[in-house]
Amino acid sequence: MRLITFAAATALAITTAATAAQAREWRGWNIHPPEYPVSTGMEYFAEEIEKRSDGELTAKVFHSGVLGDQPDAIEQVREGALDWAVFNFGPLGAISPEVNITSLPFIFGSVDAMHQVMDSPVGEEIGDGLRAIGLEPLGYFDSGARSFYHREKLIRTPADLEGQKFRVMGNELYVDMVAELGGNATPMPYADVFQALQTGVIDGAENNYPSYESSGHYEAAKYYSNSEHLILPECLCINKALFDGLPPEQQEMLKEVGQEAAELQREEWAEREEASKAKVLEAGVEIVEIEDKAAFQELMQPVYDKFLEENPEQAELIDKVRAAQE
Repeated sequence: MRLITFAAATALAITTAATAAQAREWRGWNIHPPEYPVSTGMEYFAEEIEKRSDGELTAKVFHSGVLGDQPDAIEQVREGALDWAVFNFGPLGAISPEVNITSLPFIFGSVDAMHQVMDSPVGEEIGDGLRAIGLEPLGYFDSGARSFYHREKLIRTPADLEGQKFRVMGNELYVDMVAELGGNATPMPYADVFQALQTGVIDGAENNYPSYESSGHYEAAKYYSNSEHLILPECLCINKALFDGLPPEQQEMLKEVGQEAAELQREEWAEREEASKAKVLEAGVEIVEIEDKAAFQELMQPVYDKFLEENPEQAELIDKVRAAQE
């Protein structure tokens, strides 16, 4: 009798938790302003899951980082204090070796190659690294290719980075990358970069065209060098415990909508990238296309060697990422 009572209580607890998750509005973290492609994808996700669940699931997006900076938000979604978000793989990689593979400089040959990998079974293996830290991936957004920009000069060769201070996201791989190029990496929150550029606390930073433009960084650093050293996915993620507590049909619906949101975001991203580039050019930004990246790529071997020394079990997955692009 005691066993039956315990089983019934357990089933009731699971049902109650699932019902509570369905009844309340899920809070979604977003670092970008409302008009950004990531924001559009998130709003689509929120609208569609409410529609397709007949109102059982509701979600709201909090834009512009109003719920905190990215590292804090990652921890909050992992712990369930926030419910869902879109996170860049840069800071996620600091806590997941599988995810960190995507932060190895020049690991992807192009943005299309990154999409190809993340939408393949190899992407599923990388996604297992997210599940292991409490995040369920529902779709992989685009964040374009990241390149260097500087307050006073163009970066044409690695020698141009010598002794220069560049802001990077909080990930040891980026610190090592800049160090191997001769520069000094300065991790700092995204919200602090504009003032740091204006005041000369840093000499430059690195990011994609839409972020460079929407943040206003181009006003303080008018020299953009198209190195494309990082091509990072972003993850539309939900707290894994929350996801696991939902009925299978709702889980499948979330995955379906998540992939649709990713496809929409990628389309809007490509358009925004061109528009952002045109806007900064019109504002007087000087852009150089680094077509031969070999001089940069050749200096990255120590970064790979250090990563594999610390994570030897990831060697096979690195080979799979490379093979999936061939």
